[in-house]
Amino acid sequence: MASTEDSASSGSAASAPAPASTDLQSFAVQLRRMNGEINRLIHGFAAGHDLHATDVQALAAILDSDSPLTPGRLRDHLGLTSGAVTACLDRLERAGHIRRSRDSEDRRVVHLHYAPGAKSAARTFFQPLAAATENARVRFSEDELGVVVRFLAAMNEELSELRGRQR
Repeated sequence: MASTEDSASSGSAASAPAPASTDLQSFAVQLRRMNGEINRLIHGFAAGHDLHATDVQALAAILDSDSPLTPGRLRDHLGLTSGAVTACLDRLERAGHIRRSRDSEDRRVVHLHYAPGAKSAARTFFQPLAAATENARVRFSEDELGVVVRFLAAMNEELSELRGRQR
C-alpha cells in the first residue's frame, strides 16, 4: 500500500525539491530568477539577430496577439512612443521578422504579422527554453499545472492593471 507521501508525489520527479516557503518573499525571489534567465535568453536572441531586447518583446506581442496587432496597440503594450515603435518595426521588417499589411476595409489601418520564416528562426533559438519548460512541466500533475497556469494568468492580469495605473 502506498503511503500518503508517495501518493502526493506521484507525477513529480524525485529530484524536484519542494519549495521551502510559499510566502511573498519566496515568490519574489523565484519570479526574479526566472525573469533574469528569460531576459538572458531574450538578449542573446536579440544580439544574434542585430535587434534590441525591446524588438524581441515586440515580436512576442505580435506572436501572442489573438488578432493582428496594430502599431498603436503595440505602442500601448510596450509603453513606447510612436517614433520608438516605428523604429522598432522598421528594424524588425528589415530583418525579415515581421511584415506590415493594410486592412482591406480601412487602408489607413496597418496590421503587423510575424513572418513565417522568422517563426522558424525563433523556434530554433528558443527550443532549449521549450525543452526546459517541458522538463519542468512533467514534474507536476495536471491539477498542479492548472494552478500554476491560473497563478501566472492572475500575475499577468495584476501586472497589466499596475502598468495601466502607472500611465
